[in-house]
Amino acid sequence: MGNNIVETLMGAIVLVIAGGFLYFAFNHANVSANGGKTYIAKFDKVDGLSVGSDVKISGIRVGSVTKQYLDKDSFYAVVEISIDPGIKLSESTFAKITSEGLLGGNYLVLDPGYEEDEILEEGDEIPNTQGAVDFLNLLDKFAGSDDKAKGE
Repeated sequence: MGNNIVETLMGAIVLVIAGGFLYFAFNHANVSANGGKTYIAKFDKVDGLSVGSDVKISGIRVGSVTKQYLDKDSFYAVVEISIDPGIKLSESTFAKITSEGLLGGNYLVLDPGYEEDEILEEGDEIPNTQGAVDFLNLLDKFAGSDDKAKGE
């Protein structure tokens, strides 16, 4: 009988510790339903960008990518984002996909436009976009241009 009580107490302690880890991880991972405003942007390529990727303004995380799909008519990649509801984007806002470094992941950067422009409403499309840059393709072009300069 004494072993059952010890085993039950040890199981309860393990569950409390596991719950503490989950609580800590959830609070420090910036995972929440922020109830943000949703916008869409269309790109020619979104290599390395995935659902959950950060959306940043001036280097500060203001939202995340919530959905990606292919527009079957235009063959553009459509990205839905959710950002802080207190941020107002104008029609001249520029969205681009950039990398955290050579080995880092990609994220979406918003360069806010002019305040005088019309403000985008929730669900509107951000018209000015630049897709992901393929660093390997750029490196190949750079290396290839060196061969052409030598006459090979």
